[in-house]
Amino acid sequence: MLDLIKKLQDEIAVLENEFRVELPREILKARAHGDLSENAEYHAAKERQAFVNARLGQLHARLRDISMIDMSKIPHDRIGLGSVVIVLDVDKDEKVRYKLVTSEDVDVANGLISTVSPIGRGLLGKQVGDTVRITIPGGVREMEVIELSTIHQIAEQLKAAAPAAEGDK
Repeated sequence: MLDLIKKLQDEIAVLENEFRVELPREILKARAHGDLSENAEYHAAKERQAFVNARLGQLHARLRDISMIDMSKIPHDRIGLGSVVIVLDVDKDEKVRYKLVTSEDVDVANGLISTVSPIGRGLLGKQVGDTVRITIPGGVREMEVIELSTIHQIAEQLKAAAPAAEGDK
C-alpha cells in the first residue's frame, strides 16, 4: 500500500513540475513565434497541458481513494488487500505465491494480482488450510492456502526491521 502511495506521489510531483514550470515555458516560447492559429508547437503544448492536467486529476482522486481505505476493516487473520499468500495448486501440484494488490499494481508475471481478479476474489477471506475452487478463464482451479502474511503482519515486520536498519548506518 505504501509503495502505491509513493508511486502516485512521485508521478504527481513529476507531472506538477511539468504542468507548472515546463509547459508554461514552452507555451510562452511558442507564442513568441507569432500567429497561434498555425503554430504547431503552441497547439502541441496546449494539448499536453490538458492531458497532464487530466492525469493529475486522476492521480489526486486515486490518492484520495487510497487514503480512505480503512485498514481496520482489512482482516488480521484472513486473506485481504495487501496479503501475501502461498497456495498449492492442487491440479498442478505446485506452490504459487500471490500478493493481493489494487488494480493499478497488477503484475501477474510477478505474482501481483488484483483483489477483483477471479483468483483474488476467490482467495479473499480465506485462511491457512482452506481449500477453494476458483473459476478462471482456463477452467476451474482448486487451491489450498498453505501460507499467509496479512498486510498487518507485513507492516509489523517492516516496523521491526526499520530500527535495525537505522542502527546499521
